[in-house]
Amino acid sequence: MPDTPSQSKALAKKKSSRALPFWAWISGALAIIVLDQITKVYFDQALQYGERWNVLPFFDFTLLYNPGAAFSFLADGQGWQRWFFTAIALGAIGLILHLLRRNPGQRLFCASLTFILGGAIGNVIDRIQHGHVIDFLLFYWDSWYFPAFNIADIAITCGAILLVLDEIRRMRREKRKSRSTG
Repeated sequence: MPDTPSQSKALAKKKSSRALPFWAWISGALAIIVLDQITKVYFDQALQYGERWNVLPFFDFTLLYNPGAAFSFLADGQGWQRWFFTAIALGAIGLILHLLRRNPGQRLFCASLTFILGGAIGNVIDRIQHGHVIDFLLFYWDSWYFPAFNIADIAITCGAILLVLDEIRRMRREKRKSRSTG
C-alpha cells in the first residue's frame, strides 16, 4: 500500500500506463467483426445452403442458417426470436462498452469483453440483415455432429473462457490478499 498521496498518484499512473485505451479494445472487436463478416459473405456466396466441402475426416465447411441462438435454441420460433436475441445482444453490447470504459487497466478482463463484443456484433449484423446467423464450420465424428458455428461464435466462446480465467485469477488474488492481511 502506498504511504503518501504522491505514492498513490505514482501507482495510479503506473497502472494507467499499462492500460490499453478504450479505442484499442474497440479496434480489436472491429477486427473480429470484419473477419467474421468477410468469412460469412464468402461462404454464403461460395456454397449452396446445406452444401458441404470436406476438409478433414472430422471437419467440413458448410452453409447453414441459424434463426435461433447457440445450439439452435428457439430456432423453430415464428420469427419473434430474431428480435428477442437482437435485443439481448444490444443490451450486452451496451454493458460491455460501459465495462470497457470503466476498467481499462484490467487487461484480461477487457480482452475477454473485446472478444465477446466482436462476436456479439458480428451475429447481430446477421440477425438484422438476414433474420438468421450464417454458420459454416462443421465438426463431426462418425454420426456425431457438433452444431455448425462461425467466427463470431468462436470469439464469444474464447471471450467467455478468458472471462472465467480472469475471475479465477481475481479470486486467487483476493485469497492471497486476505491471507496476508489476516
